[in-house]
Amino acid sequence: MQPKLSVNIGKLRIKNPVMVASGTFGYAEEFKDMVDLKNLGAIVTKTITLKPREGNLPPRTCETPAGMLNSVGLENPGISKFLNQKLPLLEKIGPPVIVSIAAEDDPEEFIVLAEKLDKVSGVSAIELNISCPNIKVKNSKGHKSAKLISQDPDSTYDIVKAVRKVTSKVLITKLSPNVTSIVEIAQAAEDAGSDVLALINTLTGLSIDIDGRCARLGGFTGGLSGPAIRPVAVRMVWEVYQKTKLPIIGMGGIIDAPSALEFLIAGASAIAVGTANFIKPAVSEEIVAGVRKYLVEKKIKNIRNLVGSLKA
Repeated sequence: MQPKLSVNIGKLRIKNPVMVASGTFGYAEEFKDMVDLKNLGAIVTKTITLKPREGNLPPRTCETPAGMLNSVGLENPGISKFLNQKLPLLEKIGPPVIVSIAAEDDPEEFIVLAEKLDKVSGVSAIELNISCPNIKVKNSKGHKSAKLISQDPDSTYDIVKAVRKVTSKVLITKLSPNVTSIVEIAQAAEDAGSDVLALINTLTGLSIDIDGRCARLGGFTGGLSGPAIRPVAVRMVWEVYQKTKLPIIGMGGIIDAPSALEFLIAGASAIAVGTANFIKPAVSEEIVAGVRKYLVEKKIKNIRNLVGSLKA
């Protein structure tokens, strides 16, 4: 038996549910000699802002128990250089290209970026990164907000709604776990017209150098990723799956096929591999093979029958 691995995320059909998460795979060129990129379900780019961004002060990463903290700060070349220098290679690879975008200062930048990408045929979907913990966007009064957009249902609704008006591309909204109720935020994104939800982004954390009595990251706090956050991520996927009708891309500590399967059973239609790419570049290919083997062993003909199959 050859089980069917293809899934739909919105109107985008991908040949298998294994994607690579934004910020952990560069623009794919960095991995082309280590991974057969054609085997991926989709590639999510490093997050792009309107203007080039240098990112946060070093050090930008540090190890933690069963994970890592990062405070990269969305370093990227800006939308113009991305379209001219990075996208041409991505278009030649084969899997759908999902471009992650973020606002650097003004939330209106999301709209400008989405309008630009809407005209690009090589872009299959847009991911709204409204949940990066390492940048702060100005609010309506022109001050840097203490909250992320994804920490407020009204702000989430407004941004998704505004972007929805300017693009027909598949729209993915990436949610933050640093909230009281992720279901409330997910429902706001759904009501505003998002096609897909992606969760979770990193958990905000702090690691201290006890000898110097200083933060181990230049940005002081950072985003915690890796296996340490997986139970939180799986729980949030399960909660959102029960309360919304949108397909979910699950992520957070996926390192192998069993951890990917947890997300699918909890309700994710697809998964994205993040931190594990730094440890084992070909891990996504191994996960595809492992998921296929599981379906054969369990005599499941279509992976869609596995999604949301968690027993009470």
